[in-house]
Amino acid sequence: MQTYIESKPRYEILDGLRGVAAIVVVLFHMFECYSKDQVQQIINHGYLSVDFFFALSGFVVAYAYDDRWGRMTLWDFFKRRFVRLHPMAIFGTLLCACFFYLNIGPTYPLVGETPWYILLLVTLWCLTLIPLPPRFDIRGWGCTNPVNDPTWTLQFEYAANILYALVLRRLSKIGLAVCCLIAAFFTVSLTMNWDFFSLLHDRGYAAYTVIGGWTLTGPQVYIGFIRLACPFLIGMLLARMGKFIRLDGGFYWCCLLILLMTFMPRIGGYDALWMNGLYEAFCIIVLFPIILSIGAGSQIRSRRGQRICKFLGFISYPLYITHFVYIYLLWTFKGYHPNAPTETVVTLCAGLFLAAIATAYAAMKLYDIPVREYLKEKWLHKVKK
Repeated sequence: MQTYIESKPRYEILDGLRGVAAIVVVLFHMFECYSKDQVQQIINHGYLSVDFFFALSGFVVAYAYDDRWGRMTLWDFFKRRFVRLHPMAIFGTLLCACFFYLNIGPTYPLVGETPWYILLLVTLWCLTLIPLPPRFDIRGWGCTNPVNDPTWTLQFEYAANILYALVLRRLSKIGLAVCCLIAAFFTVSLTMNWDFFSLLHDRGYAAYTVIGGWTLTGPQVYIGFIRLACPFLIGMLLARMGKFIRLDGGFYWCCLLILLMTFMPRIGGYDALWMNGLYEAFCIIVLFPIILSIGAGSQIRSRRGQRICKFLGFISYPLYITHFVYIYLLWTFKGYHPNAPTETVVTLCAGLFLAAIATAYAAMKLYDIPVREYLKEKWLHKVKK
């Protein structure tokens, strides 16, 4: 048997950067639980890691599939993306469902009111990754997957893959560049709170940021597609152009840029939030392409660096899609113990972080790889030659 289309060589540094961004997301969510408010949020711009994921996705999809359409049908493409993305999404949702009733408490009052059969029905719905309307929420945060919040980004990832297969892959470099400019304009409009369509008038703490996208309402869907469009298109265009920056120690420089970008305090404080909007637009439109270009153009010469990137890439997706089971537990703990001693909170967070890493590694090794290999064998192989 032979694979229908052999996999291309991977960009090791970009794999490693995906893992770095996933770790930042985990730390951001943990610190979010104990931050005073959004302006004083610790790891204040950690949510920009999500937008960076979209940029990585655009780059990888264009690199992996642009030159294969003569040998690949739409159905082949969708099968490959399903095999890559969906098994772990199912695992993450089921994992969170198993721990659902451990979150009964003041933080999630709806959990205790949810019968087991409603949880079962909502979980089955969420396994499809079809967004769930807010009226069926069983946790209280209004997310499109109330069992496992982070899958909202995967729903947009699927939308991006569909748009790529139907439209974007057919665009020339100039056409794609024009789309990038339009998307960049809408990114600036979002971060500067220009309310062209009367959809941003009630953003509250999220004003002058890209925060949003996880609820099935008009304003949130609008925000989600803006967050998706610009980085995804930039990633695609960069992959098509093939003009990269070669830099010694490129992986470590990229890591530094990601950490500086996400750890940056809220620009402008409470009095000049518009400055924060400019900062986030700069990160997405200017800094993301620089990081991607360095990551794609540089090489890792040391075996230690290669092992680090391989491990980070290995755990990146499962870490992102499974870590919220521990974030729910952390919020529940805080609801019951709002004044817990600092040393208790630090010890708990350290333990949950290590548990998230271990869960991600085990999920990839024991579940995702075997399941994907099985699906590849059944779906993505030619008949015997």
